[in-house]
Amino acid sequence: MKWMSLFIRYRLPLGIVMLALAIFVNYQTSFWPSFILYLLALVMLLGHFLLGPMRLIQDAMETGNIEEAKRVVNSIKFPGLLIKPVRSVYYTIKGNLAMADNDLDTAEKHMRKSLDLGGGSLTKQAEGPNKLQLGMLCLQKGDFKGGEAYIRQAIRAGLPDNENNAVAYLQLCSIMMNKREFRAAKDYFKKAKSFKPTTPQIVDQIKQIEKYIGRMPG
Repeated sequence: MKWMSLFIRYRLPLGIVMLALAIFVNYQTSFWPSFILYLLALVMLLGHFLLGPMRLIQDAMETGNIEEAKRVVNSIKFPGLLIKPVRSVYYTIKGNLAMADNDLDTAEKHMRKSLDLGGGSLTKQAEGPNKLQLGMLCLQKGDFKGGEAYIRQAIRAGLPDNENNAVAYLQLCSIMMNKREFRAAKDYFKKAKSFKPTTPQIVDQIKQIEKYIGRMPG
């Protein structure tokens, strides 16, 4: 909702104004007439520092405005104050933005921070995708052993949709092909196809592998 995004955008200055107004009313009268103003100020300030502007980041990323997403992420000056599940999401987003910039070392650092936080239902939901991302990062850096380990962990942790599952099994298929374990490669390829992904890049990757996987021994 647009009004919620506007509220989150201006929550900090509104909280400061409310606090100043509460102090003024308290000084002019007494504490109780200013109580509701103190309460509103407290809710706004705690919301800003404990929950952060995650909705604004989500809105920016959904519309493809990566620069705005980066600006909002960089506006979080004290990520250590965010509650643990939100902090985990914060580091996941930082990792994704670093990957978009092809800064693999920074992306890996943030993804590891997200996983290290652990706990909480929101963090658990992000565990599988985070480990898949880390696996992809390892593969891009030439660490096939680490990549395989993370991708297997991602599958065990659970991935949120058919697209992510297809990507995970296609990566395992490619790893097995490089290791010349052709029977396993075929099994993982069949598993990837069974998820019926629709993302053009994934569909194209399946078509490319399909051209020669049938000619493999095993």
